[in-house]
Amino acid sequence: MPGSGELLVIMLLVLVLFGPDKLPELARQAGKLIRQVNRVRNEVSRQINTALLDEDDDPTRRNH
Repeated sequence: MPGSGELLVIMLLVLVLFGPDKLPELARQAGKLIRQVNRVRNEVSRQINTALLDEDDDPTRRNH
């Protein structure tokens, strides 16, 4: 995770590259992207956990 100094440099770079008029739209798009990534991550985690629980409950599975 970047430190506060690194975040400041990134923010200044974005400001210079895109200008203050584009920042609100960029922030909205970044927020949407982060939400989508979190949804996908949560869904994958849920599917893995469900598969692991189903495997543990399988009575035909032999323990060696």
